[in-house]
Amino acid sequence: MARDSCLARITAGVAIGGAVGGAVGAVYGTYEAVRFKVPGLLKIRYIGQTTLGSAAIFGLFLGAGSLIHCGKSY
Repeated sequence: MARDSCLARITAGVAIGGAVGGAVGAVYGTYEAVRFKVPGLLKIRYIGQTTLGSAAIFGLFLGAGSLIHCGKSY
């Protein structure tokens, strides 16, 4: 598989989107858990759900954007 193949670009887009989305989700989840005074160990669950949800959505969108860009040659 060539380094510049479409599948490699999509995979890289999903990975980068997941990393950025996870970081943003962790920060936002922590802020919301503290703001709404989520009790005890539920904070960890809330932060985890926010992190995974944000990583999945952002990774999906960046992967879709990479797929759209695959067909274009500049």
